[in-house]
Amino acid sequence: MSILPSSAGSGGRSIIAMLVYQRLPFRTETGEAIPEKSIAVLPFANFSDDKENAFFADGIQDDILTSLAQIGGLRVISRSSVMQFTGAAVRNLREIGKILGVANVLEGSVRRVGDRVVINVQLIDALHDRHLWANRYDRALVDSLGLQGELAAEIANALRVALNPDEKARVEKQPTENADAYVFYLRANQIERNPDTLLEDFKKAEQLYAQAITMDPKFALAHARLASTRAAIFHFYEPLESWKKSARAEAETALQLQQNLAEAHLALGQCIYWIDQDYDRALREFDTALKLSPNNGEVGGLIASIKRRQGRWPEALEAFARNQKIDPQNPNLVRNLLFTNTALRRWPEAAHWAEKMRAMAPASLVAKTQSGYVDFWWKGDTRLLKSLLSQVPATTDPDGAITSCRWEVAMIDRDFAAAQRALDASPLNEFSYTNAASTPKSFFQGCIALAQGDVAGAQNFFESARPVFEDALKESPGSAERHANLGWFYAFAGRKEDAIREGRRAVELKPESADAFDGAIMNCYLALIYARCGEKDLAFPLLERLLKTPGAVDSVNYSVTVNDLKHRWEWDPIREEARFQKLLNAQP
Repeated sequence: MSILPSSAGSGGRSIIAMLVYQRLPFRTETGEAIPEKSIAVLPFANFSDDKENAFFADGIQDDILTSLAQIGGLRVISRSSVMQFTGAAVRNLREIGKILGVANVLEGSVRRVGDRVVINVQLIDALHDRHLWANRYDRALVDSLGLQGELAAEIANALRVALNPDEKARVEKQPTENADAYVFYLRANQIERNPDTLLEDFKKAEQLYAQAITMDPKFALAHARLASTRAAIFHFYEPLESWKKSARAEAETALQLQQNLAEAHLALGQCIYWIDQDYDRALREFDTALKLSPNNGEVGGLIASIKRRQGRWPEALEAFARNQKIDPQNPNLVRNLLFTNTALRRWPEAAHWAEKMRAMAPASLVAKTQSGYVDFWWKGDTRLLKSLLSQVPATTDPDGAITSCRWEVAMIDRDFAAAQRALDASPLNEFSYTNAASTPKSFFQGCIALAQGDVAGAQNFFESARPVFEDALKESPGSAERHANLGWFYAFAGRKEDAIREGRRAVELKPESADAFDGAIMNCYLALIYARCGEKDLAFPLLERLLKTPGAVDSVNYSVTVNDLKHRWEWDPIREEARFQKLLNAQP
């Protein structure tokens, strides 16, 4: 029996519908319910007269995020997800809340004049457009160093999120008492967290963290971030003993100074993962880091990456996708979804994530180049890659990565004059191309000559490049990648026995059973070495397997996809074989 009088009619039903609607949870753009106790800290406006202080505003925002991330009862969106809203003159907070999947938004501004800092903040219920809390802080710089903890505690209180005693202690912990050290730390942190962090960026950040520590040797957070930076340099660029030892030493120092610091456990986990390749021990450190900082998206990404290296591809893809739903606008998570779908040769999905990354990070060079490569691998067409490269200014070429890409697309098209023009346009003598080391310009010049049948000219260039490859291996004899690079070089230079020896050594050092991601790449190197050295009976079975192996795809000439084999000149020595033509009939 209705409790409403019959005269209410449809009006009564409308009231009920409205009440029910208001009690339904708000949802994200993709349909997930938005938790009530969730927050995004939008980029703070820099109101300083000196616009160079933009890093300081970004640093304050990031510090508040780091403190909030330690609160288990609160869902916190990462800095990477919110950076797209930097500089927006008008913000529709309800739309931002739905895009990011949060109910609450913190906005703020920073004005720094000399040694004084003025910070204004306001907490807004974005979905109901209500101001919840606001405050203004006017302090000397040295007195503002623990401000992020104060703010985090006040925000938690405003959102009625209770902090347990351990969380309260961690959140209120002041990172340093040295204002100058803090400024160096903020500068480094801003550089290190960009979506396209290349070697030159890591090295700038490394120097700034080191300066912060010189000013305050007890600055545990700076030690931890320095350890992470050095571990990344070792893993991605320079696998040298010096980086290996110093990264671990900094992580251990950070833990000695502050045992319950999430970033210190993260850094030690990175050392164990990237340097020792002990996945189980690394996962234990990452688990500890997550307990101390439940909203740390970087840790979730590393855990998913380990699943990928263990060959647990569906689990890795699911973990990356789950992290992306929690942190929907983070281009670093999208990049991993792009790379993982690429490794699995899921071209439509890879293209989707590449387009999404371009939209999130329009300045990202990785987003542009990977979008173009995916289109090539999928369709055998270089037009998108060339179009996206044409959008990159000639003066933008970090580590020579764009020059090597321009060279490569010209070589795929067999436009050797364009490949030479790309090299001539750069003042650099080495370029970022393969993993773990830079590649000398003379190698690229030798390839142009060799592709055109000028063997003598190619040998002159290769002889100039040889010491670079050999010295790189002497620097790091345990690096599988550097053995692979040397074997790859020897194959082009016509040194068959040396090439095969180094290629096989790379596979021994990094087998697929121990590293499904990079281990497949070591076998790609070996397949190309066999093909270039005339070992066809060894090349074809390996290529046939690699075409079905996840991970055997890279934006380098040893990549193994149907369209790599079909279009790249490097495979010409075996192109006329019937077995090669059979490989080309496989699905891209």
